Amino acid sequence: MLILLHGVGSNELAMAALMEWFDPRFVVVSVRAPIELQPFAFAWFHVTFTDDGPVIEGDEAVAAWRAASTFVDEAVTAYDADPSRVFLAGFSQGGIVALGTILMTPERVAGAVCMSGRLPPELLAHIAPAERLQAKPILLVHGVHDETLGIDFARSAKAFLGTLPVDLEYHEFEMGHSTTDESMAVVAGWLSARLGR
Repeated sequence: MLILLHGVGSNELAMAALMEWFDPRFVVVSVRAPIELQPFAFAWFHVTFTDDGPVIEGDEAVAAWRAASTFVDEAVTAYDADPSRVFLAGFSQGGIVALGTILMTPERVAGAVCMSGRLPPELLAHIAPAERLQAKPILLVHGVHDETLGIDFARSAKAFLGTLPVDLEYHEFEMGHSTTDESMAVVAGWLSARLGR
């Protein structure tokens, strides 16, 4: 199963538009975040963009990571999926949720893709012990021209994740806060490789 998580101010249709990229062996589920900001615009947690960077509601973010983890179990049951082969892929805030979910509850997720996201400091106190994270596959993909979450966020996440025993892969692309055919080919190939032949 592949669970897709959209960014703030978006909805499940944005991620569903990427479905053609993914391995046909996946049951793909595109999820709508729970907080309605306005019609057709949703979020996993509130965020304010300031001159000093994004500021989030920490308790909401932790609740979002926990809710995503619970949803994994519900989706596995609903679609009779293999619980050992559930992957998360998120864009922007959805990428943050994907990253938080695998780091907090690694037993529920086989791997996670964070596209154009970041690793909020609010997550650090909730990361599972190192032995539970052993060899967990994580892919970070980011644009060097990202105007919403600058490339420094990705590089900081890469540096921190490098201190954990996860199986990290990292790619930068000549793009902004978006996806391209090049970035999606990497994401799709990485996911297919995790499934094996």
